[in-house]
Amino acid sequence: MKVLNQKSVLLVLTLSIIIITSSCRKKKLTEVVEVPLPTTEQKMTIGDPEDVKAAEGAFNVVKLPFKYDAFAPTIDAMTMEIHYSRHYLTYTNNLNKALAGTDLATLPIEELHKKLDMSNAELRNNLGGYYNHSLYFEILTPKGEGKPKDSLATAIDRDFGSFDTFKALFSDAANKQFGSGWAWLVVDKAGKLQVTSTPNQDNPLMPSQTISGKPILAIDVWEHAYYLGYQNKRMKYIDAFFDVINWKKVGEKYDEAIKK
Repeated sequence: MKVLNQKSVLLVLTLSIIIITSSCRKKKLTEVVEVPLPTTEQKMTIGDPEDVKAAEGAFNVVKLPFKYDAFAPTIDAMTMEIHYSRHYLTYTNNLNKALAGTDLATLPIEELHKKLDMSNAELRNNLGGYYNHSLYFEILTPKGEGKPKDSLATAIDRDFGSFDTFKALFSDAANKQFGSGWAWLVVDKAGKLQVTSTPNQDNPLMPSQTISGKPILAIDVWEHAYYLGYQNKRMKYIDAFFDVINWKKVGEKYDEAIKK
């Protein structure tokens, strides 16, 4: 009987724990706790581009003289922050690491491209990632200028027939780039403007390109550049990109390229 009583006590205790636990769970399920959602300002205010600096090395990120939310709604603040302070910064730091302690560390960026061994995947990807993003962020402005002016406008009409024809060719090259990559407006060796595209982080300065030349305009069609705002609608992003092009800066790059 003593053994039976001990078992009975244990059974009663176990059942009691189950009942109490079940009761607590039901009580917790019926409780409603209101959690305030973040405001629009809290969602959009992510960081400050001024705080982004590369680790010590040959190259630093180009300055982004605007806040991340300045490009909205064309490019949302979160996309800009992630793109600039993470992707771009990572390529910059990785490039500096790859160059550290080598003779290449003292070369200008374009000379690095000329001497690039395309079989060196680490240097190829990070050199391209740094150069391509530097140009991309340099030619952005919150208030796009519509169309190019002066010598660049004249050259576009000369080489493409019209700005609308150039825009269609550039947009098509960007949209048809399979997977990740870039579309470019370049000045070739003859001083003529051409449109091309490259996969991954390649660019027209690298050896063995279909179209070689000095890039003056670039659009990033990796998904990290647009997916948060446009999902799979790449063409919508490309169309909107023309609203944030700094044509004055692109024109300066054109003038510089034809002088060389």
